[in-house]
Amino acid sequence: MVEGLPADGALARAAAGHHWTHADWSAAETRDLLDMLLVAFVNAHRDEKQPKVPWPEPTWRPGDPLPKDAAAVDEEKRSAARAAYDRINAQVLPPGR
Repeated sequence: MVEGLPADGALARAAAGHHWTHADWSAAETRDLLDMLLVAFVNAHRDEKQPKVPWPEPTWRPGDPLPKDAAAVDEEKRSAARAAYDRINAQVLPPGR
């Protein structure tokens, strides 16, 4: 019974965990492609003395971390790395150092 439901219907969106339809994914892909084509065109026609324009960041899609979440994840990684470093130093270095 479920096999006949549309791929971008309400059940499929609920199972995927986001509300993006095929048209949304296609629009994001189209925007990314146009951004890359624009940058390639600008870089191909720039003055040789001018710096290259950097490649654009891809459009956000469901499943990608939000920018504020990415900063929080980076901070957690830094604090975990610092804790591991301190733990190793505590085991290796003599006390009082």
